[in-house]
Amino acid sequence: MPDTHLSLNSLGFAKDPSETRVVVAMSGGVDSSVVAAQLKDEGYDVVGVTLQLYDHGAALAKKGACCAGVDIHDARRVAEEMGFPHYVLDYENIFRDAVIDEFADSYLGGATPVPCIRCNERVKFKDLLETARDLDADCMATGHYIQRKLGPAGAELHSAADANRDQSYFLFSTTEEQLDYLRFPLGHLKSKDETRALAAKYGLAVADKPDSQDICFVPDGDYASVIRKLRPEAAAPGEIVDHTGRVLGSHDGVINYTIGQRRGLGIGGLSEPLYVVKLDPDNRHVVVGPKSMLATRTVPVKEVNWLGDAPFDSQEEWHVAVKVRSTRPPTEAIVRPLSATTASVELIAPEEGISPGQACVFYDRASSRIFGGGWIHKG
Repeated sequence: MPDTHLSLNSLGFAKDPSETRVVVAMSGGVDSSVVAAQLKDEGYDVVGVTLQLYDHGAALAKKGACCAGVDIHDARRVAEEMGFPHYVLDYENIFRDAVIDEFADSYLGGATPVPCIRCNERVKFKDLLETARDLDADCMATGHYIQRKLGPAGAELHSAADANRDQSYFLFSTTEEQLDYLRFPLGHLKSKDETRALAAKYGLAVADKPDSQDICFVPDGDYASVIRKLRPEAAAPGEIVDHTGRVLGSHDGVINYTIGQRRGLGIGGLSEPLYVVKLDPDNRHVVVGPKSMLATRTVPVKEVNWLGDAPFDSQEEWHVAVKVRSTRPPTEAIVRPLSATTASVELIAPEEGISPGQACVFYDRASSRIFGGGWIHKG
């Protein structure tokens, strides 16, 4: 039994750090490496785990994405330098089934998927978290920029102190049960410079390693080439039409277009600029229209993960701020629950370019707290 007279350690346990086992999810980047090194330096019983998510051989030649072959090597080297055990787990099949296949099908369905959220939800915070429990760890720590704070009703999710690094959009589906077990040691830092300074302090070779920019299995952000390999039929040509169905041109595959796109449509000579307002894969149509057609005020949301203190459907409406894209600031909205997991979100000011497959994340208007969110669908 832990000594209840001990003050809580930095991870929130009433026992000595040396008696507190923490599994650190290590991507090989500077963030998770710093987390592992700092916890080891503080005396914790650290176990590093890195996931091999896709073909190791193909990954070796690709830089700029997490969990590639070189990143596995970097994570292992940090563990050796700091003197804690490190394991590489083959999650290729799980990752393909839980993330990549849905990414392809969702994209072909005319949606704009966010696979990093599904990876956190279905792989890192599900299967990896269970692995951490199997290793008798007291908790699992990651290098995400987000904060976990204790409130009157238990653990709460809060935005990172550094708004430029905040990853709350990608972590909205973290459940209350997962939040009890997770720790985010970097969430309070004010800048990435502080993280790199810590890496230098611990003498880590990854201190100056560039941040990953791409989705790990999408080289250079080229969604279309990945979909073409996974679903060759997706490159079938079709027609570019306006909202009335009038044919304006042709295209070489719906997968080459995204909602809100203006350039590269090949339909010049018209009286006003046209934008992609809808993708219709079943009819192989790219639907275009004026910019005004991109504006959306009502957003249907499903698979809601609610992190508020009262049940989601205990009120007729919640006045919050929401993010409908990772790169946009939160905007005022009214969330009206339709059930425990579905809702209609009314945006006070219409937003452009909202697409099915993206997330709608709920924020407290008066604090840094995150109330969860859901997935935008066609309604």
